[in-house]
Amino acid sequence: MIHAIVIAFALLVGTPALAQPLIIAHRGASGERPEHTRAAYELAVEQGADVIEPDLVLTKDGVFVDRHENEISGTTDVGDRPEFTDRKMTKTIDGVPTTGWFTEDFTLVELKTLRARERLPAFRPGSAAYDRREPILTFDEVVAIARAASTRTGRTIAVAPELKHPTYFAGIGLPMEDAFVAELERLGLTGADAPVIIQCFEVGPLERLAARIDAPLAQLVAGAGGPADRPDMTYAQMITPAGLQAMAAYAAWVAPEMTLVLPRDAEGRTTAPSALVTDAHTAGLKVVVWTLRAENAFLPAERRRGEGLAEHGDMAGYAAAFAEAEVDAIFSDFPALARAGL
Repeated sequence: MIHAIVIAFALLVGTPALAQPLIIAHRGASGERPEHTRAAYELAVEQGADVIEPDLVLTKDGVFVDRHENEISGTTDVGDRPEFTDRKMTKTIDGVPTTGWFTEDFTLVELKTLRARERLPAFRPGSAAYDRREPILTFDEVVAIARAASTRTGRTIAVAPELKHPTYFAGIGLPMEDAFVAELERLGLTGADAPVIIQCFEVGPLERLAARIDAPLAQLVAGAGGPADRPDMTYAQMITPAGLQAMAAYAAWVAPEMTLVLPRDAEGRTTAPSALVTDAHTAGLKVVVWTLRAENAFLPAERRRGEGLAEHGDMAGYAAAFAEAEVDAIFSDFPALARAGL
């Protein structure tokens, strides 16, 4: 037990890389239970996850709630609630017109009446069987789940909150950063050794957080485009050696989309690793890749098994390939399969 705790904290606070990557449960064990629910998080811990991930958006009354996006029609039953029909609308989120129901138009009390549902039911009918059982969680409820699991298992279960669309929320009068720092302070998660990794696709919020707290920060990097708050910057520029050196001034981690580490060829097969992990480690950054999923639709061609896109392929082997590439952590919807590959 003590060894597991030491490993978890060592990887979080920036000591030299260890042989086995951390397993971060992407929205919980979201391949088997509706994402961001207590059931998904608790199953993830049972399956050996080191870290559980809540995505954070804000309510109308300024509470951090755990949803992948502020638009919630795909992950809750809001579209079936006649009392909320008139709140359906179209908004532009980070330049993308989006139609649906948005957390910022609901109070926490109203959101708590909704129930979670599986986002990918065609791929995950087993998870969809758990639809409409669980409410939306707040950030402090997710932290409480992690702390209870730490006590129960004797392992340190960390949290990896992601701030979603902070520039958008600031633009509608719901700035995230002050409220988030206050929440971290209240929860005791601001220190360098805190069991937390704070993520964001934007740059400015992480830079400002770095000046206010000592907790580890992770810069998310997509395979295309660039940060919503830096229109003159691309993610490709950010993962050059010079870009990674600049990133290390405010972040402890770089979090690239998985094919930036193990690229794929025109036939969808994995090629040799890129230089990203080596360059990041040279800059003093740890590397966490996202997101490993078991279904053939999300795997490289050589890892697929069977004919159907929803059938499961060799995700454990894919996780092993990332471990060989010396990444420090892996996001996965299937923590047990990720663990099996290490």
